Amino acid sequence: MAEAVQSIFPDAKFGIGPAIKNGFYYDFDLPRSLTPEDLPVIEAKMREIIARDEPFNWREVAKEEARQIFAKQPYKLELVDDIPGDKVRLYQQGSFLDLCRGPHVASTGEVTVFKLTSIAGAYWRGNEHLPMLQRIYGVAFDTREALDEHLKRLEEAARNDHRRLGKELDLFSIYEEAGPGLVHWHPKGAIIRRVIEDFWKDEHIKRGYDLLYTPHIAKLDLWKTSGHWEFYRDYLYSPMEVEGQEYIIKPMNCLGHVLIYKTRRHSYQELPVRYAELGTVYRYERSGVLFGLSRVRGFTQDDAHIFCSFEQLKDEVVGVLELAGFMMETFGFTNYKLFLSTRPEKYAGNLEDWEKATETLSQAMEQLGLAYQVDPGEGAFYGPKIDIKFEDALGRGWQGPTVQVDFNLPQRFQVNYIGQDGKEHLVVMVHRTVLGSMERFLASLLEHYGGALPVWLSPVQVMIIPVADRHLDYAYQMEAELKQAGVRAKVDARPERMNLKIRQAQLEKIPYMLVVGDREMAEATVSVRLRSGEQTTYPDLNGFKERVRLAITAKEKELKL
Repeated sequence: MAEAVQSIFPDAKFGIGPAIKNGFYYDFDLPRSLTPEDLPVIEAKMREIIARDEPFNWREVAKEEARQIFAKQPYKLELVDDIPGDKVRLYQQGSFLDLCRGPHVASTGEVTVFKLTSIAGAYWRGNEHLPMLQRIYGVAFDTREALDEHLKRLEEAARNDHRRLGKELDLFSIYEEAGPGLVHWHPKGAIIRRVIEDFWKDEHIKRGYDLLYTPHIAKLDLWKTSGHWEFYRDYLYSPMEVEGQEYIIKPMNCLGHVLIYKTRRHSYQELPVRYAELGTVYRYERSGVLFGLSRVRGFTQDDAHIFCSFEQLKDEVVGVLELAGFMMETFGFTNYKLFLSTRPEKYAGNLEDWEKATETLSQAMEQLGLAYQVDPGEGAFYGPKIDIKFEDALGRGWQGPTVQVDFNLPQRFQVNYIGQDGKEHLVVMVHRTVLGSMERFLASLLEHYGGALPVWLSPVQVMIIPVADRHLDYAYQMEAELKQAGVRAKVDARPERMNLKIRQAQLEKIPYMLVVGDREMAEATVSVRLRSGEQTTYPDLNGFKERVRLAITAKEKELKL
């Protein structure tokens, strides 16, 4: 692809071109902006190169020679300087020469089935203060069938993109004038969020958690004591001055929970103490990585912190994993993978504590019979963790629940309990979420269901469609009865044709539609239509009401008549 681009734009400057999980890309600095119409032209040039069956040849050269070779390629010169050692490896096919570790196939003729899929902007090295390059994405497969299947999945993913669905279903907005990465929840989106939050709170109270609320800002000194200012500074917003004191907006909720725990002394008999909070936090993310609800600057974490003794740690981790599994299954996510993230290069605490914590996490997963993979060096700076990544209906992975053991904060803040011996002992602190953030979770939920949420989560569960104005009073009477029964119902009173109203309700992914005409009024029957198009008639409103209430209370994932 890079050779093809060079043949079209001889003065192109080249960034990097790696293979990635779902294909490959290359970043270019070009004399003009690319358009989608350029992709078929580049593909045609690629096929010419493939037809020539050019061999891939590699050699190692001294860095000084590489600097001479890439003298007119400023981005390559930076990369040469970053490569460790005195030599670099080069690959060449035809007239194109590039930095690359390899290995490659023998020749361009072995590349068979490929497709360039999209164009995007990308800051050099991900830094918005550096030049914006043009990134071309592509995929390659062994067979045409595999490519066609992949393109079909991409089309489905585009249809299910939560950003598009959020706009079409009137759920949320992000405004440039208010600030990128900051979400405004519309009434319908707020209903979905409230339903999820109420369910979350109820389940936590059942399991012995106490709910908290903590402030959005705190003195900077608190974050220096915790180590966040040292280890997490790139994601923190600049301090603000209040009456001569420096404050920062909170990036996480844990320190507020620590302070509340320390309000009084705790006996070993009181442990574990479990605090939970749906707390909104703020982290600096570069504008280039912001993405709908999935990557934002302000988000609400379904946060909880457990203070326990080391002897209680495994049981508490088991309890968190069980709760996480229950939550994911309830929302319809049944395929997920667990990862044990171990100590990173930059960490706090001592090695003995890290080893004990890592072993305990492993034992908890094994006790539940859960398979997991080790993710070396991906732990938080304060302790190892379990990350659970679930797959949606399109097979894409999403970051979900996480369980993190922390020996660091208890040491820094002297978070203790009184043991059986009457002496103070440091607690073990567990940070955990079972959904992630409300924003990212809603994004994954929308894309998993393609916007057609289960009845219990749908902002409007029943749309009542009167055929004519004379049916309006009866429609409003039905609406009132359904609302009294706890069903989110709404009358479409617009002066439009019935078929148009039905079509609109289907586009809005409303589960049930009730059509009200002369016969329904005369016989007090209920004509029901699903968003999928299936239809039936109930002898009275009570029968339909019970069907909907059952779907809500049982949290049914499938829509039924």
